[in-house]
Amino acid sequence: MNIPTLHRPATRAVFFWTGIISTVLYRAIIFFTNANHVALRVIWYVGTVGFVIYFLHRYDIAKRRTMVIRELGLAEKIPQLKELSDADRAGMQYLFATLQSSREKWNYYVIFASSILALLAGLWMDLVH
Repeated sequence: MNIPTLHRPATRAVFFWTGIISTVLYRAIIFFTNANHVALRVIWYVGTVGFVIYFLHRYDIAKRRTMVIRELGLAEKIPQLKELSDADRAGMQYLFATLQSSREKWNYYVIFASSILALLAGLWMDLVH
C-alpha cells in the first residue's frame, strides 16, 4: 500500500485560509443584503467557491485516513499492542472506529452538490436575468 504523505505546510495553510475566508465572507453577506448588489454577489461567489475547494480537500483527507486504517487493518491490530494501556487501546479503537464509520463523507457530498447547484443557479440568475 502507498501511504499518503502529508501536504506541505504551505498547502495546508492555503486550504486553512480558504476555509476561514469563505466562512467570514458568508457571515458578511448579511451586511450587504440591502446595500451593494455587486459586492453581495462577489462575496457570495467567492465564499461558495472557497467552500467547494475547502470541503473537497477535507473529503480527500477523510478518504485517505479511512483508506489507511482499512488497508493496513490498523483497527484490528490494536488489541495486540501490549505496550499500550487498556485506556490507550480503547482510545485508539474509538478513534479508528469513528474515522471509518463516520458519515462525514456524506456531509461533504451534500455540501459539494448543494454548492455546485447554488453556483449554477446564481450564474443563471445573474447572466440570464
